[in-house]
Amino acid sequence: MALNQMRSLKSVIIAKNAVGVGQRTFAAGAGKAKKGSKGAASDAPKGSTLSKEVKSTTVVGANILKDGADPKIFLDSEYPDWLWHLLDKRPALSELRRKDIETLPYEDLKRFVKLDNRARIKENNSVKAKN
Repeated sequence: MALNQMRSLKSVIIAKNAVGVGQRTFAAGAGKAKKGSKGAASDAPKGSTLSKEVKSTTVVGANILKDGADPKIFLDSEYPDWLWHLLDKRPALSELRRKDIETLPYEDLKRFVKLDNRARIKENNSVKAKN
């Protein structure tokens, strides 16, 4: 029995070493392992070697491609207007229900219809699930 276990263990180890396909690697530092880095002192961040000019004109670390370059930073006027409104707070359904529907702006009315439909669908689904 011990001999069978040794054979199966040996075949697993050989199979692991032979299979290199399908392993994920990263763009920078793939396959480089630090030896003897056991303490937190070796994990401390090191000073940046990038110049201040490069830091102020590119988004360092935003590149996701192996052979790609970091994207450049443009002036605010070169970006589309809608980009600056993505993080604006939008009213919740309860706030929209308190307001008069006739006086709502088009964007808020559209949001109200979407959120109201979503709430009705969830309510109907919960009623059906209980039955």
